[in-house]
Amino acid sequence: MTAAARRVFSIVRDPDGREVMEVDLTGIALLRLVLVNKGTAFSYDERAELELEGLLPPQVNTLEQQLDRAYRGYSAEPTPLAKYQFLRALQDRQEILYYALLDRHLDEMLPIVYTPTVGLAVQQFSALYQTPRGLSLSPLNIDRATAVVASYPLDDVRMIVATDSSAILGIGDQGYGGLAIPIGKLALYTAAGGVSPFHTMPVALDVGTDREDLLADPFYLGVRQKRLRGDAYLEFIDRFVAAIHSRWPHAVIQWEDLAKDTAFTVLDRHLGSPSFNDDIQGTGAIALAGMLRACALRGEPLREQRVVIHGAGAGGIGVATAIRDGMIADGASEADAHARVLVLDSRGLLVDDRPMDDYKRSFAQPAARVADWGGGDLRTVVEKSRATALLGLSGQAGAFGEDVVRAVARNTARPIVFALSNPTSSCEATPSDVLRWTDGKALVATGSPFEPVVVGGRAVRIGQGNNAFVFPGLGQGAILARARVITDGMVTAAAHAVAAYTAAHHPGEIYPPVADLPAVSRLVTAAVVARAQADGVADAQPDEAAIAQAIWRPQYLPIRRARR
Repeated sequence: MTAAARRVFSIVRDPDGREVMEVDLTGIALLRLVLVNKGTAFSYDERAELELEGLLPPQVNTLEQQLDRAYRGYSAEPTPLAKYQFLRALQDRQEILYYALLDRHLDEMLPIVYTPTVGLAVQQFSALYQTPRGLSLSPLNIDRATAVVASYPLDDVRMIVATDSSAILGIGDQGYGGLAIPIGKLALYTAAGGVSPFHTMPVALDVGTDREDLLADPFYLGVRQKRLRGDAYLEFIDRFVAAIHSRWPHAVIQWEDLAKDTAFTVLDRHLGSPSFNDDIQGTGAIALAGMLRACALRGEPLREQRVVIHGAGAGGIGVATAIRDGMIADGASEADAHARVLVLDSRGLLVDDRPMDDYKRSFAQPAARVADWGGGDLRTVVEKSRATALLGLSGQAGAFGEDVVRAVARNTARPIVFALSNPTSSCEATPSDVLRWTDGKALVATGSPFEPVVVGGRAVRIGQGNNAFVFPGLGQGAILARARVITDGMVTAAAHAVAAYTAAHHPGEIYPPVADLPAVSRLVTAAVVARAQADGVADAQPDEAAIAQAIWRPQYLPIRRARR
């Protein structure tokens, strides 16, 4: 920790080897320190030593009693957004209790702290704002980035989620409000991946907003200027990265919700440091994991599939890259894999004789091959390519109409249809519709949660292709391996680990249930560590026991005054 943080609290071991938290703060100041505050769980002896007597109710509660009370309060909230606010307030009051509650009810609370409810929180961030969290960099302070980073109260930061809020979920530019996304993602790093909250930091890269309604809102909390572009934007990002690594040289940075025109540039620009883009690589990995499972259920290899991807943003190209590389790893030639992965943007099929962004160009099909495909619209591409799989990352609700889905079904007995766009309102098709249009034969997955669908008298669980199955273990694995960079092999290893877990524990499914997130993340972590070591980018060699021991769990430690 920094010198300032060391004067506040530290974790030591007593003569018997047990962990004890030592603090310098006492009284009401201690109760405001969220990572330390135990609330009514402070023992009578602790209250006396730490000058808390009379500042708390007389009863001493256990963590279990606090959990019961907190869950009752959570359950009483009337709407998802109100439940989100309840959890955020709890996190900003008693962080360990918050994570213990999330751990106990992860399946129920995931849609609240993450997608889809976090999208509502982003849109109303300034109105809902109560307590500061994380680090905020903007044109107002980027010239002092090193000093700003030095002010953060935790010295051992290992995992950072940073966003410029330019492409939040399916709702676009959200200005400073995008900070809610890193907060939610890091909650899953802890709840699923076991990364200690003492080692995480959410970051808002507030480079401005092009939303006139935000700039005119008197309550808007971000900088009131248009977004930085071009060299000014890249210089901003470079200063941020330099400041981070000057203090925490091994910290992993997850880039989050950067617009497609900058996401690839920023990722490529910092390939020499431990960073990755979840929208590109995480989305690609989870889609590959689902495709591996769907192919296994069909009894066919990945290399023989013909895949149409609707959406050519960061997520769409990330998915296309992962599937193409997966086909090559499965034995396809590069030329064959290229021909089998077809990508459409808002203008139709990517073809090499039309203008497009550079990051899309490697997926453009030869014009001669598709000369008789008409306008390259979705239905035509599905029919002409004889697609066996249709993946949606367009953010366009209803893009997979009945005609398109039935066209896929005519090409194969068990069509693969993944509508992966978030939030729920942006989903390309509902599972019930897809299953009805295919007589229950489709292998269906979505990006947002959906209730099971009854088909032929049986309930079909809808697998959620949630990046949360990938990024917590990917980040934790990189941390434990002290990876100097995040390799493509590490990301691919995460995808195969998710597929392997599903095959072992839910053999008839595409994805495991979200309640299994912690177990999936443990497997992903181990696979990523092993691959980092095999790729020669690991500065640490943790074994299985060390990986298990590194998993943080929400529990109260005895607290005493610092012995100085």
